[in-house]
Amino acid sequence: MGFTYVEITVYNPADLTSWRKIELLVDSGALFTAIPRGLLEELGLTPVARRRLKVFGGDIIERDIGGAVVEHEGKRAVVPIIFGDAEDIPVLGATALESLGYQLDPVTKELKPIELLMLMIQENRG
Repeated sequence: MGFTYVEITVYNPADLTSWRKIELLVDSGALFTAIPRGLLEELGLTPVARRRLKVFGGDIIERDIGGAVVEHEGKRAVVPIIFGDAEDIPVLGATALESLGYQLDPVTKELKPIELLMLMIQENRG
């Protein structure tokens, strides 16, 4: 069983000329994307909240959360980002994967495009 890494570009949503490339481990079991705090601060990003998160093994930790624009293969999305500590593994989580329109193929370990869905309720005007 291998790991999948992808290179993404992270942008400051308020200034798209401020960006950095980073390689992340794809973790479709993680809800959020985690990026080292130092890189996010270089981009001028600041946290908006602090959250409690359960980690592998069951421990609870606290981390700052903010938002960033992420891009992979020309697709961009605004996603929640964990401001990772030094010991945290940088990961691309499920929210970012789905927002970008990808899923992780469990057999090939590659990102595959998915169709984005939206629920629309049509009024009965009769």
